[in-house]
Amino acid sequence: MTATEILTQYARGVRDFRALDLDAEVFELRGAVLAGADFSGSLLCADLRGADLRGARFVRCNLTACDFSGADLRGADFSEAAFEDVDFSSAQLDGASFVGACDRAHMYEAGELPL
Repeated sequence: MTATEILTQYARGVRDFRALDLDAEVFELRGAVLAGADFSGSLLCADLRGADLRGARFVRCNLTACDFSGADLRGADFSEAAFEDVDFSSAQLDGASFVGACDRAHMYEAGELPL
């Protein structure tokens, strides 16, 4: 699925984008409105700077090289997500959940994951 297909389906009312493999390239979704979208269980590498992701679900996602800077992530759910090289600078995170989430880079440094 391409970034354009995601935006087109979202515009048609689709909110279920679970278990997508979107890590082949950096998906350009800067400034996109994807409030309430469910990306749970997906592999994601995306530019989401300034995106509206209020209430979005990233449960058990593998997020690599994602840029959420300046994004509206109020109420988003990142439970049990794995992060690597993810930027949340200036993002709105009020009410966002990170229960059980982990930063893979820090786990490598701590020797908790094999290289």
